[in-house]
Amino acid sequence: MLKLIEELSNAYGISGYEDEITNIVKKYAGDLEVTTDKLFNTYLKNNKKDPNKITIMLDGHLDEVGFMVQFIDEKGLIKFIPIGGWVVENIPAQLVVIKNSQGEYIKGVVSSKPPHFMSEEERKKKLTIEDLSIDVGANSREEVINDFKIEVGNPITPFVNFEYNERNGTMLGKAFDNRLGTACVIEAMKKLSKEDLDVNLVGALAVQEEVGLRGAKVTAQTVKPDLAIIIEGSPGDDNFSEEYKIQSGLNRGPQLRYRDNSYITSYKFVDFARKIAEKNNIPYQTAVRTSGGTNAGNIHLVEQGIPCLIVGIPVRYVHTHHCYANINDYKNALKLVCEVVRNISGATIENW
Repeated sequence: MLKLIEELSNAYGISGYEDEITNIVKKYAGDLEVTTDKLFNTYLKNNKKDPNKITIMLDGHLDEVGFMVQFIDEKGLIKFIPIGGWVVENIPAQLVVIKNSQGEYIKGVVSSKPPHFMSEEERKKKLTIEDLSIDVGANSREEVINDFKIEVGNPITPFVNFEYNERNGTMLGKAFDNRLGTACVIEAMKKLSKEDLDVNLVGALAVQEEVGLRGAKVTAQTVKPDLAIIIEGSPGDDNFSEEYKIQSGLNRGPQLRYRDNSYITSYKFVDFARKIAEKNNIPYQTAVRTSGGTNAGNIHLVEQGIPCLIVGIPVRYVHTHHCYANINDYKNALKLVCEVVRNISGATIENW
């Protein structure tokens, strides 16, 4: 389990460049059939489809937030744009890797004008992405292009190595949004595909979630599920919120979300999941989000409408280089997803 999460976290795959993640999915898929579509969404199937049973899609997304090379200036500094949502103040002085035109990874540091050379006005000015550059240690534009083989359009990913703290089960790494969801989909599919279920089950790992939930629109149209479970790395709020406001705290169980900016959840699906969690002594948290979104935003609008359940694994500091998550939340999310699937049938949703 930890090895899978570590490999997925360490791998590089911003939106539109998820190939490396798909290769890891294939490596850990076991006996599952793995296919991709023209957008490079990845599907996990067990070839047991029964037309008399409803279909549940387990959704996760492969991509992570990152950057892209936009210009290379005469000094050899690389100007870039964000891919996905970033707070600019979280970007400076961090390490990144650029995948060059030869497929090699070139390490660089995000730089800005040193405070020693700033005017008082510059010190007070709000930082913008245009103020930042990436320095790969070159001295000219020609060196970056000819020797480092870096070009406009090359993807840039945070450089972070996964770590696990055995003392309290804390994981530290990048891209937990949403490599934790990806890992959970893989493990749930492998567990459940060996069982005699009352449903058909398909894992759908979408691309380009961080830039507008794009891949999930295709996966939902391809799978045409009756229900979908979206497994996400949900932003943690326990380290800055009052106790009564905490809805995504570490080591408190997975989050069941009622609302965000992309979707108002099927409350009957959430209530069903809560009953399953309580029956199986699985801790969980409920949440009403005023911002953010998940692939449910596009999935629920396909066909005649697809009821979705969002299962979030709490993650501190999403959309930064370094994230914290707890292995117990991951295990409980996996357990909850499996138990929900085991207890659903066509008759179940007819009674909703």
